[in-house]
Amino acid sequence: MRGIVFILFFSFSFFAKGQLFGPHVQRVLFLGNSITYAGGYVLRVDAYARMHGSGEPLEIMNLGLPSETVSGLSEEGHAGGRFPRPDLHERLARVLDATKPDLVIACYGMNDGIYQPLDANRFQKFKDGIQWLHEQVASRGIRIVHLTPTVYEDKKGQSPEYAKVLDVYSKWLKRQSAWEVIDSHFPMKKFLEKNKRKDPSFSLASDGVHIGSIGHGLVAREIIQYFTRQKCTDCEQIPVSKWFEILGQEHSLMKDAWLRATGHLRPDMKLGLPMEEAMKQKEVFEKQINAVRQ
Repeated sequence: MRGIVFILFFSFSFFAKGQLFGPHVQRVLFLGNSITYAGGYVLRVDAYARMHGSGEPLEIMNLGLPSETVSGLSEEGHAGGRFPRPDLHERLARVLDATKPDLVIACYGMNDGIYQPLDANRFQKFKDGIQWLHEQVASRGIRIVHLTPTVYEDKKGQSPEYAKVLDVYSKWLKRQSAWEVIDSHFPMKKFLEKNKRKDPSFSLASDGVHIGSIGHGLVAREIIQYFTRQKCTDCEQIPVSKWFEILGQEHSLMKDAWLRATGHLRPDMKLGLPMEEAMKQKEVFEKQINAVRQ
């Protein structure tokens, strides 16, 4: 297991001090589905930026929404027939108006093929949705970077071809040469296959979809390497510090507050605090983080 543990955290000593996303980026918005909402990779990116940045920390905003697609598709009987998958089209304008980001990092694809074999119509819906997302963000003068979807592992033989669907979606994203695209899919797939050769029971997602800590570490690594333009050659596990734990609490607080403030159609979500109250609690967390780090 020691051969894979280093992915969980970064040693935070390899790169020189500097602004991770560039000098003009202060507000970073992450969009995506439940994998983004889980927040592991977003938290790691924030932690890295704090360790290597100067001045005030970036405003990192996680507005991932479980079950969401950018294709607008939903399978029959989704969630036991209780609700269709939410569609980013319904909320994007409100999110951009409220968050006012300088940079958007968006990760879609996992839900967009609705766990069915590759189909030209579904694929076109995904492409149309991604292109719409790109145009909506770029038309406001906001920089957007796309993330390829994470890997799918078929656990029960229910969707044996779906991993290939995500390969196709990811390859298409990578071919959009006029866009900024970070590939987390194929490095993750390579990592998974390598470790499965050593241990056939190895998995990144216990349910086949929702990656755990190792997977979130892999995504964070690709994001950090993209923006620093340097290979992470000095990665190792480090103890989970107190301030990292507090930062995680802050992220949990704020992602639910942002979802409440911007609105969505996904039921069964935790109701976040009103934004004014959440911001006051965030200030408390920031003071605690600063106190621990001094």
